[in-house]
Amino acid sequence: MPVVVQKFGGSSVADPDRIRAVADHIARTRRRGTDVVVVISAMGHETDDLLHLAEQVSRARPGREMDMLITAGERKATALMCMALHDLGVEADSLTGSQAGFLTDATHTNAKILEIKPQRVRQILTEGRVPVVGGAQGVSPARDVTFLGRGGSDTTAVALAAALEADACELYTDVTGVFTADPQVVPSARRLAIVGFDELLEMTATGCPKPAMRSVEFARRHGVALHIRSSFTWEPGTWVREEDPSMEKAIISAVTSDTSEAKVTVQGVPDRPGIAAKLFRTLADFDVSVDMIVQNTSEDGRTDISFTVPCEHLAVAQQSCQDHAGEIGATRVLGDDDIAKVSLVGAGMKSHSGVSATVFEVLALRGINIEMISTSSIRITCVVRSDRMEEAVQALHQAFELERPVV
Repeated sequence: MPVVVQKFGGSSVADPDRIRAVADHIARTRRRGTDVVVVISAMGHETDDLLHLAEQVSRARPGREMDMLITAGERKATALMCMALHDLGVEADSLTGSQAGFLTDATHTNAKILEIKPQRVRQILTEGRVPVVGGAQGVSPARDVTFLGRGGSDTTAVALAAALEADACELYTDVTGVFTADPQVVPSARRLAIVGFDELLEMTATGCPKPAMRSVEFARRHGVALHIRSSFTWEPGTWVREEDPSMEKAIISAVTSDTSEAKVTVQGVPDRPGIAAKLFRTLADFDVSVDMIVQNTSEDGRTDISFTVPCEHLAVAQQSCQDHAGEIGATRVLGDDDIAKVSLVGAGMKSHSGVSATVFEVLALRGINIEMISTSSIRITCVVRSDRMEEAVQALHQAFELERPVV
């Protein structure tokens, strides 16, 4: 019998009516002759509510206790889902991450999966029941509860699909799939029927919010076919799978945008070996994630280095660079959180010339200044002012005619 893993996000199980609707869908999938493994996120905004509650009672908030608190939301949702399934005559068992066999490292609030031992999940399937697993959680070598971080339920679902050699992993959310742009920015954005792993990885890294990038990486590594769908319409969504090498690739698949990063510029840096190493080693020691890096052409033996970091890391990054400015001989450190990244992603870039020229011409015609540029073989990213981001996305989407269906 085929096996499918179905993951439901917080909005999909936000209230009793939504839980009953999801339970009905699971029951219908079973009636079609498919075994189902369910992964559930916490209901609605419950994770945010628990985090807020922790802030109200503690300044320390130890990681071990935070993981115990946050994962309670998923445990609550799994139990309620099983109750709803039993009412429909579907036998189901709720499982925590540790009961489902998820072994992780000991990094609290953002643990990584080390191994999956899904024997108990397999046994439940063999008995004709539905395993309902709490997402984003596992157990450390010290037998402490761990939390996989934001988006961890997607990773839980994909990891289970890989371990069980499932036929597919369906990720249900509040949108009907992956689009050529954010529909709130570009109303004419088109849903993609199929997208490759490499393209989706670039999209999630540059602002596409769903699915979680870690889950896409895991799926690509283990060859898990993903189906991103809506739990509100149940219509077919976007399939993510290995690309057929014989098929012609679209030049551009999507335009993404991201306002979650800030820019740091270190001015007057001596242009000699070892300076950049010192600068970025210090940032790494403070766990600052660095994305784009641009170094200007040297003049009179000095240059400027600009890089982007998550907005929440801006203060730490700026202070770290300021503290070491004298040591490396820099003259000034500037921080700027009023930027946005606009990216074009498409596997067809590899074999088509002129994409970069078109991007720069389109933005120039609208007077949108490009402050930084970064590329890969299938992506072009430009940093612009945040108040010009939506205009840039709309212009590029129109220029590459992404609203037109691919024949």
